[in-house]
Amino acid sequence: MDADTSIQGLLQKAYDNLKTSDASSAMALLEKALQIDFEDPEVVYALKCVNWWIEQAKRAEEIRDFFNKGEFFLTQWKAFYGFLDRIGPSPYDRCIYAIRRYVFSSALACFKQLAQEGGDKQDSELLLRIGRCYKGVGNYEQALHYLEEAAASKKDDAETISELADVYALVDETRMAKVLFREAFFINPQRIDLRSMESDLILRLQQKVQEMGYKSPELEEWIPVYGVLFGVFNVKRELRAIELGKLKQSIFTMENELRDRPDQQQILIPRLINRYFWLIDHYVRSGEDASRIEEVLLKIRVLDKSIYERYIN
Repeated sequence: MDADTSIQGLLQKAYDNLKTSDASSAMALLEKALQIDFEDPEVVYALKCVNWWIEQAKRAEEIRDFFNKGEFFLTQWKAFYGFLDRIGPSPYDRCIYAIRRYVFSSALACFKQLAQEGGDKQDSELLLRIGRCYKGVGNYEQALHYLEEAAASKKDDAETISELADVYALVDETRMAKVLFREAFFINPQRIDLRSMESDLILRLQQKVQEMGYKSPELEEWIPVYGVLFGVFNVKRELRAIELGKLKQSIFTMENELRDRPDQQQILIPRLINRYFWLIDHYVRSGEDASRIEEVLLKIRVLDKSIYERYIN
């Protein structure tokens, strides 16, 4: 049996077609492979996945607005993870990679069409989505271009900053990636889509925190805390006077909220500890009196003794 008619050859051709957004041809090749061996686990798995996406593509055809159509593909990519959870973990990385290329290529075509037909090319939401799609298809140079533009007008958006950080990590700009990830998790951990992250930098940290028993939404809150403790978020920056004021105000607000809303402590405690870390970093860099640092350390100890002991040792 030659490479063009073997199961492995048919699988590879199907995946190549997916990468060029031709799902129907991919489906035909997979069905041909199934006729050779209807029990081949990768063929069965790929058929389930491709069939799921063909159904989504039919729904997408009914959407006329390019932005909404592109957004539909991105939304369904998140829903696809739920589908994968139901059919079981995938040992077939090349299958998932090919499907990712299909999805993000399809979304990218929609967003680029919108930009070409009069959409505001400087619109930060459009820039974010184009950048995210370029990351999804593996074009990191273009992803950086669009995400940097988006971040320039969305300086306080954790979603945009985390996407930019992820691409910096993917191109081995580790220092910048660490700065931006730390920034994004400080702004709002709940706005960060961990399942859209691809770099080992953040995925390994996420895995370590998950292995400690944390799940969403607490998981996202504890990642920056353990990012400091594990030495991942070890690149820091100076705080401007206005930022220091906002930091102290947010700490004051969260301390009061923690007293008034004990039911929210699973979210508030790690978020507050992360802010204490930022405040300590500022005190150390600015040469503040040691007593002020000790005061913050005591607050951490009250909230979580184990975190306190890890931090000081």
